[in-house]
Parts: sequence; C-alpha cells; structure tokens
Amino acid sequence: MVGDRGELGIGMVGYAFMGRAHSQAWRTVGRFFDLPFTPRMAAICGRDQALVAAAADRLGWAAWETDWKRLVERDDVDLVDVCTPGSSHAEISIAALETGKHVLCEKPLANTVDEARAMAAAADRAAANGLRAMVGFNFRRVPAVALAHQLIAAGRLGTIRHVRGAYLGSHMLDPESPLVWRLDAAQAGSGALGDLGAHAIDLAQHLAGDRIAGVSALTETFVRERPLADGSGARGQVTVDDAALFIARFAGGALGSFEATRFAAGHTEGLRVEVNGELGSIVWELGALNQLRLFDATEEPATQGFRTIQVTRADHPYAGAWWPDGHTIGYEHTFTHEVRDLLQAIADGRDPAPSFAEGLQVQEVLDAVQRSAASGAGWTQVGG
Repeated sequence: MVGDRGELGIGMVGYAFMGRAHSQAWRTVGRFFDLPFTPRMAAICGRDQALVAAAADRLGWAAWETDWKRLVERDDVDLVDVCTPGSSHAEISIAALETGKHVLCEKPLANTVDEARAMAAAADRAAANGLRAMVGFNFRRVPAVALAHQLIAAGRLGTIRHVRGAYLGSHMLDPESPLVWRLDAAQAGSGALGDLGAHAIDLAQHLAGDRIAGVSALTETFVRERPLADGSGARGQVTVDDAALFIARFAGGALGSFEATRFAAGHTEGLRVEVNGELGSIVWELGALNQLRLFDATEEPATQGFRTIQVTRADHPYAGAWWPDGHTIGYEHTFTHEVRDLLQAIADGRDPAPSFAEGLQVQEVLDAVQRSAASGAGWTQVGG
C-alpha cells in the first residue's frame, strides 16, 4: 500500500479538466507541504492512445495506459485517482479497493444511490485492510471555508437556524452548445443538480455540522435538444436538468434553501454558501475565494455589521504553506490541499474526510431532490 523508500505510487484515470487539476496537485503537494511519504506520479489512463500519451508528457506522468483495469493492476500504483464521468466511478473505485489500492474519487460519488452504497460498502471493507477512500469535494479545502468550519464548530454562531447554498452558472446558456457528456443522464446522472449543486450541498452540510433530512424540489430542462458533438448537424435529447431549486430541513431543525443552474446569465462559477445562527452569520463565495464575511450578533448594535476577513495569514488553515501573509491563493490550491489531507489520513491510519460514506449521503440528497421534482408530491425524505 506504500511503496519502497516512503513513496506512494499514484495512478490516475482521466486527463481532461479534472485530470489536469489533480495532476497539478500531485506535482505540487510535496513542494509546499511536509508529507509522511512522497507521491510518485506512476501512470495516467485514457482511452485515446495519442491523447493520453500527450497528456502523460504534458502533465508529468511517468507512464500511460489505455485500459483502466491495467492501471489498477500495476504494481507501481498504490492509489487510484478517479477523474472520469460519474458513470464509471463505481466500477473503477470498487475494483481499485478490491485490488488493494487507496482511492480518491471525484464528486459526485456516483450516478445513483445504489452505486454510491456499493462504493461506501467497498470502502468499509477495504478500511479493515488499511485502505482509505476519499471523495473529492475540493471546496472544503479553501482556507476561508476551513476557517468558517472551525468557527462554526467552536460555537461562534450558536444554534444554526438557516443555511443557503447556490451554484449559479451560465455554462449552457447558448442553445446551440453541443450535447456533451454532462448533458447525458447515462454518463452524468444529473445535470446542474449533481455537477454544481452537489458542491453547495456538501459545503452546507459540512459547515452546519448537520445533514439534510428532507427536501421539496423543482427541476427544469430549458433546452431539450442540442446539436451532437460530432459536428454532423444532427441533434440529440438533453436528458438531465438545466436547473434545480429545493428547500430543505436539516436533521437538527435548521432550514435550508438551495439553487443550482447552468442558465444564470452573468454568472460563471457563482458558488455561495451562507450560514445563519442565533449568534451571527457567515458567508463565503467562490468569487471572493480568499475572503470570509462574518457577522457577530453579540457586538454592540451601533457597530454591528458584516466584516470581511482576508484568510491569507500563516495561522489560517492551509495558507501558511504558501506565501507571506496577505498573498492570495487560487482554485488550483484546493486540490493540492485535498491530496495533502488524503496522504496524511493514509499515514495516520484513519478515514479521510469526506469519506465515501459522506459522498453517499450527498448522493441520497441528490436522489431525494430528483424524486421530489419528478413526483411533484412535495416533501421527500432523504434516504427514503
């Protein structure tokens, strides 16, 4: 499970957007963080031989494969990083765990609750043999989000009353944008809900320290046919949602409201989470990644107001590993923080967070939203 000379061999499946982000993380992590062992970028996998060979050279991988099963079986691979569409997450992750590999799997964990349950069960079995599995909700690793989590867990906001989460995008605003895999339910599971909304759901539950117990939802597909990506001029059906809205109740009694859309003109990556408690509120948004807004209701009314904390000091989570106080970091750093935490969890012999069990719980929320929207029956129990 850990190679010779304190090395951990990494094998990655996928080389597109997430593959590039994860490759940057594996290349960078040992240069800024003290690690329990050194990650070695052993091999990358993709179906197109020419493209994956070029990706291996460009992204820094020592070798390449065109069959993920061969990558999983390699003796020089100790950890499999899954950066593929959701339709293959379960098969690859379970095979890797059963072969004796640690696993990092991108979000959402799977396309269905049944797949996610099988993955969580495989992770539980593998943990008995010292193997670890993490789902990649990278925004937990933003220093400002990590600070918010610390403040809320310490009781700074008191009892949580209301949580708001939104991820607004305009990715599919053009009705002539091609029918990519993210618009196919067989490959993606859901649309804006799983692709974007999963991040808001995970952050909301992570920060609130509570789980969503029930939802009432609406979804809509605004453009139902798009041109095929092959350039033939033919058109195909969009089989996922373009937007999802739902209200929620947390197990502890707090209320929640959530929105995910690819049709919000003027928004590119509009992820935002707000937590309101009896003693104050916290707001974080991706557009101001290094900032956290905090309202303290215990202060004198005459001087109350949201204040902005620049989360770039050495004593803030993760920030001290990078630049001098006041210097900002970016989106790519969240993946570096993610793999650093996974490596440390492996070394400590403990389950990383978020675990596959947490990924399953987010999947159950996504499923409840889809069931509520499809039935039009209103309130739907999560996990029911």
